[in-house]
Amino acid sequence: MEEDIEGSKTPGDPQGPAGRQLPEEIISSNQVIAAGTEQQSTNDNQEINKEMEVHHHTHGHGKKNWKTYFWEFLMLFLAVFCGFLAEYQLEHKIEKDRELQFIKSLTTDLADDVKSLDAMIEQENSGIKSLDTLINLLNSPQLAKQRGDDLYYVARIGPRSIPFANNSRTFDQLKNSGGFRLMRKTEASNNIMGYYNQFSWIRLLEDNYNHEFDPVILRRQEADNGNIERSNNNPSLRTYDTEMLKEMAFHTVHMNGSRRSKLLLFEKLKKSAEELNDYLKNEYRLE
Repeated sequence: MEEDIEGSKTPGDPQGPAGRQLPEEIISSNQVIAAGTEQQSTNDNQEINKEMEVHHHTHGHGKKNWKTYFWEFLMLFLAVFCGFLAEYQLEHKIEKDRELQFIKSLTTDLADDVKSLDAMIEQENSGIKSLDTLINLLNSPQLAKQRGDDLYYVARIGPRSIPFANNSRTFDQLKNSGGFRLMRKTEASNNIMGYYNQFSWIRLLEDNYNHEFDPVILRRQEADNGNIERSNNNPSLRTYDTEMLKEMAFHTVHMNGSRRSKLLLFEKLKKSAEELNDYLKNEYRLE
């Protein structure tokens, strides 16, 4: 048994125990087996590399069909179109916000106009009453002599008038900056233009009235603060000629007529301002 153990060989060792040479057939067989194993491993690696090369070649250089081109074009088109829509919506929102700002500012201007028109209406009513009194005095030389203080007072205060200063800040901005193109509601734009077009008639009447104004006054009736004060010394006129007084009365009638016309326009304009203000607030839901 010991002999068997000692006689056993180490695998791969060409020699047996005690340096005994193995048969050549066994050595040749082992070499053939080893060479075959190595050759098989090399062939397997080459096959794997070949498969990988073929797969990579197919993936990178395969031809595209018309469906692939169509979907690529469609995706590109949708991306550009969506970008356009986003930009359009943003621009539309900006213009809508600007329009709303203009409308809010315009309603503030209209509220200011209403306050100013109230003052103008009160002034015209007062002036008309004074000119009515002046006409009555001039039509009677006797009354003119007796009520010289009243005559000079109403002759001075009756013709006094100041031009109507409306607040057109927002309207001027809309015109000069092309802001009316932001108005989406045609009716709103037309109503705004209609309101401000009324001012041309008022300016015409104011100009006519200024040419008619020829006061018969004395500087001593004017106080330091600019107010007109009624005198108490019954001043006399330069003449009490009936024809001259009637001519002056006729001239006063013209002035009074202009004031009455202005009064009607102011009342109409005030109503228009109130209606336009209410319309814009309701249309744009400002309240």
